[in-house]
Amino acid sequence: MGENITLQASDGFSLGAYQAAPEGQAKGAVVVIQEIFGVNSHIREVVDGYAADGYLAVAPQIFDRIEAGIELGYEEADMGRGIELAFQKLDHAKTMLDLQAAIDHAGQSGKVGVVGYCFGGLLTWLSACNLQGIAAASSYYGGGVAGQKDLQANCPVIMHFGELDAHIPLTDVEQVRAAQPDVPVYVYAADHGFNCDHRASFDAQAAQLAKQRTLEHFAAHVAA
Repeated sequence: MGENITLQASDGFSLGAYQAAPEGQAKGAVVVIQEIFGVNSHIREVVDGYAADGYLAVAPQIFDRIEAGIELGYEEADMGRGIELAFQKLDHAKTMLDLQAAIDHAGQSGKVGVVGYCFGGLLTWLSACNLQGIAAASSYYGGGVAGQKDLQANCPVIMHFGELDAHIPLTDVEQVRAAQPDVPVYVYAADHGFNCDHRASFDAQAAQLAKQRTLEHFAAHVAA
């Protein structure tokens, strides 16, 4: 269903992306922001899923500034490398340029929603607050969002967290809720990474409900 494309950021850097188009006219676009594991098979499946839901969907390879085409699995070594890439090696200011390039590209197909997972959940929140051209955003278990809780989003945002998530304590979630009373914050009886059916922490019920809420959010603000 999908294809590999190239995006160009405003500083001239070219990065790869995975894109999938719906059958017929797109009702809008969705930018999918990866976890710390790169644009791997799971993220491509997420992109394909949003295309099946009627959106032009694209996932920028934000690790390309470090090394092109990084794809990781979910073993302990992968986790360690992913954390190093995302939080030690990646230039987050330039990452925002890459995300803006993806949003601008996706915007050719209509209004743009942004959804991201794990590290991408944090970047989804930062994008909603700092980037242009986003109609709605859905952040999944964004580690570090609590540290950025006082930012103000430029579009409607919803957030999803797992109450069993050892990486994001519920005290952090409550801080986000208190700082952002207009942002719906949903908590599921699930662990970190509950949306990923390639991981042991996958929770089908939580994933289905969070996707339903995200699609309703996008239907109201992106496809409207």
